[in-house]
Amino acid sequence: MEFSEKVRLARMELDMTQQQLADMVGVTSRSIASYETSGIRPRGNVTRKLANALQVSADYLLDDEITDPDYGKEKAPYIQEAYEKYGESAAKEMDTLLEQNTALFAGGTLSEEAKDAFFQAVMRSYLACKDAAREKFGRKNNE
Repeated sequence: MEFSEKVRLARMELDMTQQQLADMVGVTSRSIASYETSGIRPRGNVTRKLANALQVSADYLLDDEITDPDYGKEKAPYIQEAYEKYGESAAKEMDTLLEQNTALFAGGTLSEEAKDAFFQAVMRSYLACKDAAREKFGRKNNE
């Protein structure tokens, strides 16, 4: 299923107009119409906002091979937190990190609670390391 069809179907599933979706995402209704009809795809930040508004993952929207609207929802809050704190590159790094760790749990013997605790620990550790690196290597503010 293509990006345009996924956007349109998800919006309709939520009983939302193009204008309502546009207002949530911060774009024009014309942009939403072009996403739904012409196959135009927004840039990273808008894609993330679009996915959040449609209650799906950016992975689901962007990958035509993924047909399950619930795909990637479990990692979306972590990716969003990384984005809000550190920007687009951190969100991509978090997505990669979580994707690589998914293989660790495929079929394994860990309970869902243990898996959740692990991912939360990874997220906290990742963000703490990012803070430390920014503190150590970032620009110095002389206030």
